[in-house]
Amino acid sequence: MSVCMQEGYVPFIPIGTQTAQANSSGKMVKITVVKTSAYTDQKPGTSGLRKRVTVFQRNQHYAENFIQSIISAVDPSQRQEGTLVVGGDGRFFMKDAIQLIVQIAAANGIGRLVIGQNGIMSTPAVSCVIRKIKAIGGIILTASHNPGGPSGDFGIKYNISNGGPAPEGITDKIFQISKSIQEYHICPELKVDLCAIGKQTFEVDTFKPFTVEIVDSVESYAEMLRDIFDFAALKELLSGPNHISVRLDAMHGVVGPYVKKIVCDELGSPANSAVNCVPSEDFGGHHPDPNLTYAADLVSTMKGGEYDFGAAFDGDGDRNMILGKHGFFVNPSDSVAVIGANITCIPYFQKTGVKGLARSMPTSGALDNVAKALKMQLYETPTGWKFFGNLMDAGKLSLCGEESFGTGSDHIREKDGLWAVLAWLSILASRKQSVEDVMKEHWQKFGRNFFTRYDYEEVDSDAANKMIADLQQIMFDKAFIGQTFSSGDKTYKVEKADNFEYTDPVDGSVSKGQGLRIIFSDGSRIIFRLSGTGSAGATIRLYIDSFENDPQKIYQDPQVMLAPLVDIALRISQLQEKTGRNGPTVIT
Repeated sequence: MSVCMQEGYVPFIPIGTQTAQANSSGKMVKITVVKTSAYTDQKPGTSGLRKRVTVFQRNQHYAENFIQSIISAVDPSQRQEGTLVVGGDGRFFMKDAIQLIVQIAAANGIGRLVIGQNGIMSTPAVSCVIRKIKAIGGIILTASHNPGGPSGDFGIKYNISNGGPAPEGITDKIFQISKSIQEYHICPELKVDLCAIGKQTFEVDTFKPFTVEIVDSVESYAEMLRDIFDFAALKELLSGPNHISVRLDAMHGVVGPYVKKIVCDELGSPANSAVNCVPSEDFGGHHPDPNLTYAADLVSTMKGGEYDFGAAFDGDGDRNMILGKHGFFVNPSDSVAVIGANITCIPYFQKTGVKGLARSMPTSGALDNVAKALKMQLYETPTGWKFFGNLMDAGKLSLCGEESFGTGSDHIREKDGLWAVLAWLSILASRKQSVEDVMKEHWQKFGRNFFTRYDYEEVDSDAANKMIADLQQIMFDKAFIGQTFSSGDKTYKVEKADNFEYTDPVDGSVSKGQGLRIIFSDGSRIIFRLSGTGSAGATIRLYIDSFENDPQKIYQDPQVMLAPLVDIALRISQLQEKTGRNGPTVIT
């Protein structure tokens, strides 16, 4: 990892064996109790609390309140002997937030923090380290695929001891604490050197010594991957006599150091096959979202035909986009289905077996087709990785995915972008085919679910909520079932309409209001959801999914094939009229 280059940085000498030099008074680090006022808007979404950076900076005690609320949700009996893992995606305000976490954790009796060097640690790596060292949890500083920089977004997310995102019971507890908080505890004079790998020990008043351990952000994660994949076969694929040419775009996010060390240094892919690999506070001025719109540079490069395989990653490393030669796009719903159909190409699953497959409700039914053909258990969950984690912990799930460019398995409890890329490369190494040939052969065998997603970002919240409420009223009218809707030469009959509800097969918990579904008699689906990953306004997501197994039609353009359903969805919802938006921000 790179040496800390923080401007004006002065190394801090840890309190402990060098107390006199670190603290001229020779006293313990004192705990200060700061009076504060609660905020009402700190409800964590599906991936933590996300707001504009300015919200954290300009609202007094805003970050401190939320960090204290997280730690207050940890049982006091677990704190002194417990370890929290801390890391982030390098975005603006991350280092400031990490120092606050250190100071507040120390003042609340947390015994040990493990932090990635320079604060950098991908979301999958945090999950890996939590599980490896049996930590009580972790705090991740990220807004994932949202833009960074002083005018961008920032986020704080809490993961529990299984390495996965906190379930609703815990995020609700954090939210309740945040709404009534009156004070927080902090050690304001305590600072840590995030650059130097090793342990720093501090004597904190009232508590035992407080330890901060700065670790190599990549090594534990790399060690895990070596046990999952056949690195010899991957090295042959990437650097052998008949190697393929790859282009991996880290999009100035956290995955850069991981790609460099694992794919380039260890697996032998040329150094120039990985680009934008230095984490940047503003992601190079770009939107770190691996889709066809925001990863346009990679798409353009792949269309040139120089590279056989391409991939892009988001800011914190849990999402991925797969491309084949000439820019052949693999829809994320198809990506998890292909991995599922070729799962025995990965040694990990040869050892563990396949316990089950799962997808989020808006994700296309492509994985369902694989599960049915291979006689595997299939689960349909709400959006949010925590639902997959519960199934994994119960031994019911091995592979899962979401249409939002997230794919993963039970090796950790987060989606994992680099894991997904190595899974695809393992398939290519085993089958000796191109990405496009693998995908087309898959459609011929299992049929194709044509799928698209329209994102309407930063819509006025009141208008978005009213649109959803009005649509639900239309859908729940008894006369809606059985209605037919036509567009062009297509006609669809409504068979079912609901707001998706999920009963967890493990703990029986019920999650309601997870997305409006219109399901037609041919199995085609229209889905509307308000996303919980934005930081301003509301994001409306429209999903269209339609199955086709006619060999003459499976290679058609998804946007052409799905145009009638998109037209019907916009007519039924009156989305454009009610939000004032003439078109989506992003089409996937």
